[in-house]
Amino acid sequence: MKQKIKTLFAPSDEPRSIGGRFRQRRFKFFEQCFTETFGDQEKIKILDVGGTESFWANHAFIQPDRISITLLNLEKETTQLPHVQSMAGTATDLSQFEDQSFDLVFSNSVIEHLFTYTNQVKMAHEIRRVGKNYFVQTPNKFFFLEPHYALPFFQFFPSSLAFFILTRTKFSRMQKWDPDFAKGYLNEIRLLSLSEMKNLFPESDIYYEKILGLNKSFVFHTLEKK
Repeated sequence: MKQKIKTLFAPSDEPRSIGGRFRQRRFKFFEQCFTETFGDQEKIKILDVGGTESFWANHAFIQPDRISITLLNLEKETTQLPHVQSMAGTATDLSQFEDQSFDLVFSNSVIEHLFTYTNQVKMAHEIRRVGKNYFVQTPNKFFFLEPHYALPFFQFFPSSLAFFILTRTKFSRMQKWDPDFAKGYLNEIRLLSLSEMKNLFPESDIYYEKILGLNKSFVFHTLEKK
């Protein structure tokens, strides 16, 4: 029973978790929009800011002879798929890429990891500059369950109390966090509200991910919808 609960509230890269199930649903929506937008376009260049190769594997519509994917992370990573390459860089400075150099910029749960709103503004500006289209997802600041810690209203706790809970109890994902990791994570995460995201991506359509009628997270995108 303990393991089932731990799996249920695991990070979204665990497909059996709540977050993982939402990620799968989100990717299905993305696939529909992607197909509608790009149709029979012969070559499509995607920049995934903060993504992984495994995220793009095993999807039939990602055709290697048609679609090339560039992963951008703080460190270059080894890739195996022929149509996927990895580069080192930062989300706030994409100056290695020219304006409108990608057909699509994709980013999943990254923009909330940038410490400050100033950095989030920079990331949004760069995404809109280098991408002809974009698809950006982030959790809702005002959803009752903080997704990184799986604790209710944890985003509003004083940092000292949040640090104590993470390092001295097993309330977060049924484990005690390493103190250095907890401190770094608490400094790094800055959740965004709907109004802030609208300011960052004003020309977007919005896809709302809901639980019990409440907005769990948002996708801001410029893709066509069926």
